[in-house]
Amino acid sequence: MGILDSILGRSKPVRPDLDRLFALPSAALTLRAGTGFVPTGEGSVCFAGVEGGAFTRLKEEVRELLDVSSEGSGPVAFSHDAYGYTWLRVRRAADDVVTLVNDLHAVNTLLQESGFGPHLLCSLTVFRAPDVDHDLALVYLYKRGTFYPFAPRADGTVRRDNALELQVRALLAGDLAIEPDLERWFPLWGAPGVGSS
Repeated sequence: MGILDSILGRSKPVRPDLDRLFALPSAALTLRAGTGFVPTGEGSVCFAGVEGGAFTRLKEEVRELLDVSSEGSGPVAFSHDAYGYTWLRVRRAADDVVTLVNDLHAVNTLLQESGFGPHLLCSLTVFRAPDVDHDLALVYLYKRGTFYPFAPRADGTVRRDNALELQVRALLAGDLAIEPDLERWFPLWGAPGVGSS
């Protein structure tokens, strides 16, 4: 960063640190103890702008990477949302957060090393409160290196449970690098595994 950048108030972008994903298993324990939310075994990686032959090769590489030890159709599914983003959904046993996080980390690393790093948007892991069938996602912002909670309301409306999100922020501040700018806590309506999707 040069002197002109300092004068104009520009800052260097934060370099993504995928290893921060490895803090999720510990955060899952804190979340369960503090709120009752438990992992569902589902996670996703969201990226933009990958199509054609590059996307076909990418899908094959991801399946080879994650489907090796699975049976049947495997734990990986690709989908597109209404906004044109691609989601890669990973499913594991609900009590195996470590394997899920390893899978998400491996997919992010594969995308980054294949030259798709600029296309990566976020990764998320899904949690549920069994007694109220309410979902919560912990979202990792790739370009910021931070996490935030996303809690759609359980009533099926397109509204967030802001009180729960703030409670989770306070609860997990010691476990995760929480995104301080609330305007970057983007709603992920239709994200795989969250809510009715």
